[in-house]
Amino acid sequence: MPPAAHRWLMTAPGQPLERAEFDATPAAGEVAIQVAGCGVCHTDLGYYYDGVRTNQPLPLALGHEISGRVVAAGAGAESWIGRAVIVPAVLPCGECDLCRRGLATICRAQKMPGNDIQGGFGSHIVVPARGLCPVDEARLAAAGLTLPQVSIVADALTTPYQAVRRAGVEPGDVAIVIGVGGVGGYCVQIARAFGAEVVAIDVDPRKLAAIASDGGAALTLNARELDARALKKAVADFARQRGLRATEWKLFECSGTAAGQTTAFGLLVHGATLAVVGFTMDKVEIRLSNLMAFDARAIGNWGCPPELYPGALDLVLDGKVRLAPFVETHPLADINRVFDAVHRREITRRAVMVP
Repeated sequence: MPPAAHRWLMTAPGQPLERAEFDATPAAGEVAIQVAGCGVCHTDLGYYYDGVRTNQPLPLALGHEISGRVVAAGAGAESWIGRAVIVPAVLPCGECDLCRRGLATICRAQKMPGNDIQGGFGSHIVVPARGLCPVDEARLAAAGLTLPQVSIVADALTTPYQAVRRAGVEPGDVAIVIGVGGVGGYCVQIARAFGAEVVAIDVDPRKLAAIASDGGAALTLNARELDARALKKAVADFARQRGLRATEWKLFECSGTAAGQTTAFGLLVHGATLAVVGFTMDKVEIRLSNLMAFDARAIGNWGCPPELYPGALDLVLDGKVRLAPFVETHPLADINRVFDAVHRREITRRAVMVP
């Protein structure tokens, strides 16, 4: 491994990230990946700006949306050398009782880059080889995409992919996505790929315009312009006009805001499914009995099992989900500037840092 392997470390919340060299030699069962790209997720900003605590003490390299090429491997992982891969944002151990029972997302020994282990904002990263998602570079080129661009599959795409699958979205459904930024924008596209008619709700007209033109939303609604009652009526009118059901709506809260969560809960109908995808430290006041009264359900979504990654990637490589209009790349050396710009909402597309 080149001695120049480096990463950008968070030493304290809000303090400039610092570049530091490190030894990227993999141990048995591990691989060293030369990072092609690492997406800037709002979870990273939560650690950096909002005081959300990481599981590993600082200093720590953030970043969990990672693609790259395996350049070294420890014993037992040699077959990965030279391959292009996506690193799952959550790496379960694969051996515990939970993993064996198909509950890998709640594996208590899971490793999340940029939280449990050093993350992907660097030239290289060392991770367990188990669960890596191979990338077919011929299909990637045919789709007009680059390896850095598909880094965001690791979270921004696979997290809503799991949410859509868990909610049981199928043709003829009304799917409502609240918050159509990085994760929510892909949730719109994935729900559409599963056959739903999708309503997109946000407070940013730029995001709503983008998701209407490039993301497949059949209806866009600005929550700044409509109160809760008007939003629900607009969706009900849309469903009636399209000949869709007035019950069993599939709701995806992707904004990670208290306002968005309140909006999502207010859109419950009989038999609805509310999938909580975004994260916030803020609390909301709701009448939980609405779940009982509507015979509805609410489910959380933490990451995505590695075995589902190939299916999510196929949606991208087959052209059913578009990445390019919603991603922009930046040099890794500009990471402090990009963090600030994303935090200030000056960058609205998914920023991917490229070493």
